[in-house]
Amino acid sequence: MSTLFDALQQRRSTRRFLNRSVEQSTLERILTSARRAPSGANLQPGFVHMLAGDPLAQLSERLCMAFEQSDTHPEEYDYFPQPMPAYLKARQREVGYALYNSLGIARRDIPGRLAQHRRNFQFFDAPVGLVITIERAMGKGCYMDLGMFIQSIFLAAQGEGVDSCGIGALASYHHIIRDQLDIPDNEVIVCGMALGYGDPQAPENQFETPRAPLDEYARFFGF
Repeated sequence: MSTLFDALQQRRSTRRFLNRSVEQSTLERILTSARRAPSGANLQPGFVHMLAGDPLAQLSERLCMAFEQSDTHPEEYDYFPQPMPAYLKARQREVGYALYNSLGIARRDIPGRLAQHRRNFQFFDAPVGLVITIERAMGKGCYMDLGMFIQSIFLAAQGEGVDSCGIGALASYHHIIRDQLDIPDNEVIVCGMALGYGDPQAPENQFETPRAPLDEYARFFGF
């Protein structure tokens, strides 16, 4: 159990990776373990499209070109609340400022911020990129199940010594991804993920995002 708690404490979003490949057998263990995540009626929603080498480079090239041309489409599902409540906007800004500060990117350095955002579409130069989808007909509860599956990928990767970063920004470029990977129309492109071995010297891998204190989100009755 201590290993699980350690993984939860140590997991973080890694945004710069070493030039070191991940064995397919390691990736297969990660996905097989993650599939043990709970799901309502054991539906096990979600598909993983995993890329490395030339297929990853080709997708990244098209995504970067689309980003530079502002060729976005509305996301196929609502990720953030609209409008964003002030307390959540404050959290979003806090983590954004922390990331940019770690890289020496000033608040008003728009080109620097855009260059960093562009790295999402390069999968942060990770050797492995994932595109995660869900069948369009699935209900809202299945997105909760998919989230548990994604979290299990993060933790299983951590257990294998593999670092990771979720990439929600891919959802705005679903038309590019669908075409490049020949993903059927009955699958919604939910997010991406970068997997690999993090560069421990990279400043963007050093900062930790804060978490809300327990009394802010939990209530106890009868204790």
